Amino acid sequence: MAYIVALIIIALDQLTKWLVVTYMELGERIPIIDQVLYLYSHRNTGAAFGILQGQMWFFYIVTIIIVGVIIYLIQTEARGNRLLKIALGLVLGGAIGNFIDRLLRQEVVDFIDTFGDFPIFNIADSALTIGVGLFLLNILIQARNEKRSTR
Repeated sequence: MAYIVALIIIALDQLTKWLVVTYMELGERIPIIDQVLYLYSHRNTGAAFGILQGQMWFFYIVTIIIVGVIIYLIQTEARGNRLLKIALGLVLGGAIGNFIDRLLRQEVVDFIDTFGDFPIFNIADSALTIGVGLFLLNILIQARNEKRSTR
């Protein structure tokens, strides 16, 4: 299940990025919900909030390590735990989605722009964020279950 989730995320991420690159000019902004949500064709050579601009070697190394750890966790820790499988699949798909951009384009295609100072992001970023959130939720659920079982 984790690998299926990852493949779906990678496919959606790469399809949406291809659509943005193909049909939008760099810097073009299309309102979806005025003053709230826009499609905005943007490129990023760093991480969120523009940190580590141009440090592709760093992102390559970190992503390879993260992908290895996630695959290890899927194979060892996620058996019988649906929430953990989904969480790890989301993180894996998100990491690989942005990794593909960095390898092929030397930059990440971002296109979801929300009102305010929030960074422009993409499907891979969303999957990473949701996956980490579900991973933390899983830790809390496991801790609660262990506490209940020791009573």
